[in-house]
Amino acid sequence: MAQLERPLRADAARNRARVLEAALEAFATEGLSVPIDEIARRAGVGAGTVYRHFPAKEDLVEAVIADQMQRIIDGGHALLEADKPGEALFTFLRAAVEWSATNRGLVDALADSGNEVKEAEEQFKDLLGELLRAAQDAGTARKDVGMADVKALMVGLQAMQSYNDDAAERLTEVVLDGLRAG
Repeated sequence: MAQLERPLRADAARNRARVLEAALEAFATEGLSVPIDEIARRAGVGAGTVYRHFPAKEDLVEAVIADQMQRIIDGGHALLEADKPGEALFTFLRAAVEWSATNRGLVDALADSGNEVKEAEEQFKDLLGELLRAAQDAGTARKDVGMADVKALMVGLQAMQSYNDDAAERLTEVVLDGLRAG
């Protein structure tokens, strides 16, 4: 019989959240090579606390990615529920490209991530499809474009962001204009 996981105590949940936030900031500014001791220091906890929640550094990286992806997914759903679902796709894509520009280390780590991130990635793809359908139904996005096309464009924009940061915002708008219905 599988053992049920107990919910975290309030203080343990706060510590976990502080570790995730400190790790996100550290990874975003300095890359994935930041030592666990430094992340613990920034979070105001001991290294043992970090290891209790994340037995290996890879577990911490994966948890940070999954947490960030969940925030992005939640933001996308909020856009869908807003007054202008036809514009939600374009707002979401801009935000995703901007996020990737400030979190390049995490974007690179996505390729080597484990199951927790893979599940979030599936939710992300589902959301992207919902955003596209809403925009197409509203007449703001081209009908001849599929979710895989939009995902490929997004990946291309993210890559362009690291290639030419100065032109990234302008070229993102050029791509989004190409997605708009005539």
